[in-house]
Parts: sequence; C-alpha cells; structure tokens
Amino acid sequence: MKRRQLVTNAAIGGAIAATIGACGPASGPQVSADSLPNITWNMATSWPKSLETLFGTAELMTKRVAEMTNGRFKITPYAAGEIVGGLEVMDAVQTGSVQCGHSASYYYIGKNSALAFGTSIPFGLNAQQQNAWLYHGGGLELMQKIYATFGIINFPGGNSGAQMGGWYKKEVKTVADLQGLKMRIPGVGGKVMAKLGVNVQNIAGGEVYLALDRGAIDAAEWVGPFDDQKLGLNKAAKFYYYPGWWEPGPSFDFLINLSAWNQLPKEYQEVLKTATFESNLWSLAKYDVLNSQALTELISSGTILQPYSAEIMQAAQKATEELLNEEASKNPTFKEVYEQWKAFRQQIYQWNKINELSFSQFAFG
Repeated sequence: MKRRQLVTNAAIGGAIAATIGACGPASGPQVSADSLPNITWNMATSWPKSLETLFGTAELMTKRVAEMTNGRFKITPYAAGEIVGGLEVMDAVQTGSVQCGHSASYYYIGKNSALAFGTSIPFGLNAQQQNAWLYHGGGLELMQKIYATFGIINFPGGNSGAQMGGWYKKEVKTVADLQGLKMRIPGVGGKVMAKLGVNVQNIAGGEVYLALDRGAIDAAEWVGPFDDQKLGLNKAAKFYYYPGWWEPGPSFDFLINLSAWNQLPKEYQEVLKTATFESNLWSLAKYDVLNSQALTELISSGTILQPYSAEIMQAAQKATEELLNEEASKNPTFKEVYEQWKAFRQQIYQWNKINELSFSQFAFG
C-alpha cells in the first residue's frame, strides 16, 4: 500500500511503520512509528473565534493532523490578537514567531501585489474555478514560488464561495454615490474601489463592527451572510449589497514557515497536505449551507437586500482591467501570474458557459 493511500485513509501508529517498511531502500532507513517525533506547533490566524467557519477551518486542520499522527504532531490555533494581529499573520510565519498560520494572501499585497491571486481577483474565478486553477491549473505552483521568497510554503485553506457586496449605512446607486465613502475593503477590490473614489480602509475582522457602528467607516465588506451576522454587521448598517464582484471565489491560505516545513518528516508533510486539502473542501461546503440559512434570517430581521447597479458594476469592471494591466507593467511577478491566470480564466469561462451557466440560467430562472 502506498503512503499516500494510508494518509488519505487517516492511517496512524503501526500503519505508518508498515508504510515505511513497504517503501524499501529508496525511502531511507526503515523506522518504526515510535521513531516519529513528537512535535508541537503554534498557528496564528486572522480570525476571531466567533467566526466558527473561518476559525473552524483552522481548528479542523489541526484536529486532523493530530488524529492522523496518533497525537504525535500537535498544532494549536490561536485567534487574531492572541499572538499577533489579524493582519500580521504572514509576518509571524515568515520570522518564525509561529510555525504556521491561517490567513488570506491579499492582506499582504504590499509585500508583492501578485499575492492577490492566491485569494481572489475582481471579476475573476468562482470557488470551483479557483480550486481548479490552484490544484490542476498551475496556480498553486505559482503562489508557492512567490511565498518561497518570504521563507513560506502555502496550501489552500478554505473558500467562502462568492461573497456579498458589503454593508452600507445609506444606498449607493451610482458611481457618484461612492465618492468619499469610507469603506473597509482589502486586496485588489479595495484598489478598484479607490479608483472609483472610495476612501479605502483595511481593518481586521474583529474590528469591523465597531468601526462601522461608531461611524469610523460608512460601509464594510466581510464575507457573507453567516459570518457577517456573527460579527453583527447587520446591526450597524441596513443596506446589504450583492454580488461581491471583487471576491467571486476567495481562497484562504495555510502558511507554513519553510524552515519548519523542511525539518518535518516526510510522513508529517504528507499528513499536512491531506489535512489542508480536507479543510479546504469542508470550508466551502459548510459556507454554502450556512449562508443560505443566514440570508433568510437577515432579511426577515430587517436587512434590505440590494443589487449593485449596472453603472457601478460596469465601472468597477473597467477599473479592474485598468488596474491589472497597470500592475502587470510595474511588477514582473504580477505579470507572470496574471498572464497565466488570464489564459486559464478564458479557457474555463468558455467551458463553464456550456456546462454550468446554461444549466443555472434554466434551473434558477
């Protein structure tokens, strides 16, 4: 039996020893399960514990690692602020203050703008397409190449599905309504909004509600109905816009210090890969269930659901294309990823127009 098959089936203890023995001389010295070390890691996250799906994704990953190693490899996840702030996770992993983290790559576009592709690009890929790009379209290799320059290796760590378009204290019907508006929105979406006249703020999740409630900001986007309700954003603003055109399928990342990763036994590296993969799929499935329920509750409690106008959508799409081309002209790494990503997007859009869109238009209509 191959080691990959054993890990996938959550093999532990004696099964690990049997696997190593079956691999033969090419795998190095044969060792027993008792020879595998006891390892303890800390994980910093960008999320408050109240966000049970986001923080829960980190918890699931650490739980599965412990289960698949019979408790020999333990990782403790910490909420934002317990070790470092929610927007400082990558720095903590890079410096080795923690061995690993759970965050969103677009929080760190100040380090390299190409990191945005690891989370989501406005008018880009939905969740299914994003996973296809990462796992089978060359995306993960490109992102790992960038992260390696910071001494980090990354693996997909969840996806929320297409997000909502944010909470506003007042209606926004035209691009003129966006002028001077103070809004919490990170990543490339924030840069696009800035092009449309928005005063963009980047605020960690645990601080969004107070900023919106107290008027420090006029609008805020977070994730979707379930997490937004958990943060209480519906109590601070009543207009809820859709779609979240800037995050049609945002991925989160498990970040691992590269030195710590390289020191792990190969068996533990395979366990981590399997645990992150499982957590990635679990996250999206759970979000789809919880968001549909939460949206119904929000509307029944007084939330006013509003679509973005065609004027705003078209202006945002035009600004996005301009911004991506500008970044590509300034950053060779961004250009490399953008050109590969854009070719993938064109190809998968053509396929999904045939198989997905045609069905959805009929079934949802």
